[in-house]
Amino acid sequence: MTDALDVILRLLIVFVVFLTFPLIVGQTEHKVMAHMQGRLGPMYAGGFHGWAQLVADGVKFAQKEDVVPAGADRRVFQLAPAVALLPYLVVLLAIPIGPEEGAVGQVLDAGVFFVLAVMGVGVLGSLMAGWASANKFSLLGGLRTAAQLLAYELPMLLTAASVAMAAGTVSLPGILDAFEWWWLPWQIVGAIVFFVAGLAELQRPPFDMPVADSEIIFGAYTEYTGLRFALFLLAEYAGIIVLCGLTTVLFLGGWHGPWGADGLGWVWTLLKTAVLAFLVIWLRVTYPRLREDQLQKLSWTLLVPLSLAQIALTGIVKVVIS
Repeated sequence: MTDALDVILRLLIVFVVFLTFPLIVGQTEHKVMAHMQGRLGPMYAGGFHGWAQLVADGVKFAQKEDVVPAGADRRVFQLAPAVALLPYLVVLLAIPIGPEEGAVGQVLDAGVFFVLAVMGVGVLGSLMAGWASANKFSLLGGLRTAAQLLAYELPMLLTAASVAMAAGTVSLPGILDAFEWWWLPWQIVGAIVFFVAGLAELQRPPFDMPVADSEIIFGAYTEYTGLRFALFLLAEYAGIIVLCGLTTVLFLGGWHGPWGADGLGWVWTLLKTAVLAFLVIWLRVTYPRLREDQLQKLSWTLLVPLSLAQIALTGIVKVVIS
């Protein structure tokens, strides 16, 4: 019974985090973008600085009619939002927050492979939405999503593999147990490549060509309304949490900090994740959208060679220190 309660408690905590943290990131994005652009942002919903704006948006989406286009593949169309959202909930189960035994939903021996594989499934939701909508703009957005997935999945896998090589394990807690601070200088290139490739897979600006509103309305999500559209938005913010958490665990030492690593390890993990989430918002405000050719060129001519060089450097360092 104790084991069952422990599993239920961990699942409940992960579920609460999954429902609240993306909303916090979304609200922070509203306010940070407003300050960077010299405006107020949401100010009324909930009273103090519009803290309940995303809750109000959720109520608004729930009240809207759920429309399925007449020519759409109905089942695939309705299933796509769930396929886009649920993989990020599953990934959260495997991300360790602290060094304690209960600070991770489930310890997996092949954690790196698991989280990257499941994140790839999330992108399929956009492909399904674009194909099933019976809309030429949605189909074009889905094709762009497919091209982006193929281009940026490879550098993500290669840079994650370099960290696994350095640690000698593909377990996420194992990587953190093996982490050393002197890794940072020679793994920083891999961290940047991993983070940039993750932004592209999430279709976040400046990598939002699949949802370019000025060209193809809203890409694969053009025909979606109500709660199904809200689920795609929630998937985007949940993806930010997952990407920042994985970058923290793989490259920034996770729960390791200058002091208090034993008792306050989870604080360091959350703090590093929050800083990276702020960087995601900052990049959205700072850089214009890339053209499709620029997006592909960035991956194949820069990120992929850098990730291969990172693996080569990791191999050299491992041979030298052994």
